[in-house]
Amino acid sequence: MDGPFIYHKYVTGKSFIGRKSESQILSNLLQAGENIVMYEAPNTGQKSLIQQTLMGMRMTGAQFSVAELSLLRTRETEEFLLSLCGAVLKTAAKLPSEFEELIGRHLGGTHFVFDAQRFEQHGEAVSLKGFADAADITAAIELPYRVAAGSGEVLYLIISEFQNIMQLEDGDAICRNMSQTLRSLPEEMRKSCRLIFSGSCVNAMKDIFEFHTYFNRLVERVQLLPIDDKTIIEHVVKGFLAGGKVIDRDLLLGVNRLFKCNIWYINHFCSICDALSKGYIMEPTLVEALEHLISIHSPRFRAVMNNLTTFQVRLLRAVIDGNYKFSSSAVIKEYGLSSSANVRRLKDALCKKEIITFDEHDEPQFLDPLFEYWVRTVFFGLKAE
Repeated sequence: MDGPFIYHKYVTGKSFIGRKSESQILSNLLQAGENIVMYEAPNTGQKSLIQQTLMGMRMTGAQFSVAELSLLRTRETEEFLLSLCGAVLKTAAKLPSEFEELIGRHLGGTHFVFDAQRFEQHGEAVSLKGFADAADITAAIELPYRVAAGSGEVLYLIISEFQNIMQLEDGDAICRNMSQTLRSLPEEMRKSCRLIFSGSCVNAMKDIFEFHTYFNRLVERVQLLPIDDKTIIEHVVKGFLAGGKVIDRDLLLGVNRLFKCNIWYINHFCSICDALSKGYIMEPTLVEALEHLISIHSPRFRAVMNNLTTFQVRLLRAVIDGNYKFSSSAVIKEYGLSSSANVRRLKDALCKKEIITFDEHDEPQFLDPLFEYWVRTVFFGLKAE
């Protein structure tokens, strides 16, 4: 049974807090026929927002099908194509004969086949006979639109961890093919399916959707803004009250600042506080809970730092100290960064490792608030801000 502070899975309904405006924006865009892209740091609520929005749309009477696939472990083109086709076909078929008929109708003349034995043993809706070629890639990308148009029901295709598409040997070609398909499909068929791209590697997703032009003017970004202090505090106070516990609201303001309103970390933190306390929750309980939370995540944090070069650690210290003009001679000299050319390489390296990102003003931002706190207080031994 779930407690008041859920952090181990996505949430909907009463457990979903804040982000009403983002949900309304996402709903409006989907119903207007737009494709969506979302990219935020891990565990910041993308899946919860998508599922809450789709649930809300269904409650208003909207009719649609949903296909989902994750590229989390996808490393080969054939694996991606089979996952894509399988997820789509399962929205329109259940019986072996239905899968066979759909594959014959929409994927005829390709290397995709229906294998009754693999379906029975592994539940695989589609298989490949031989290796996939360019025609197979095109057919797989067109499949969601053909299946949706044939069923007469709108299809929402959710592709999570989409940044991993670039780890495929044909990643560039697949992105170009998807772009060309979206631009060339007849309007009526294009309206039958909306794509929802999501990713937890912010810089990798930026590279696909901002720095390259694969999906230029083909997708609309929905950005998750921080949940406001008042909403989070009300959520936490209510959660503790359910167990007969009380906490000072001023203490919760400090919690919000520490975790930068990251609701996943806050729920995890409050769950620990809940387990440690009886009655009134005082500051020592919060301190102990923070120690517990850091002990859980410190192996991951140490692994990140152990994977950095000395120069990269120096640049990270410059970020911690609040420096933004890394290429200035004063900063280069103070932190031993060698040269402005080296600074550019270091910035790129920290971005590729998804440690920091740079905003529109070229100012660095840590992607993980607890990691930032750990680097400051544990790794560098500085006082918390």
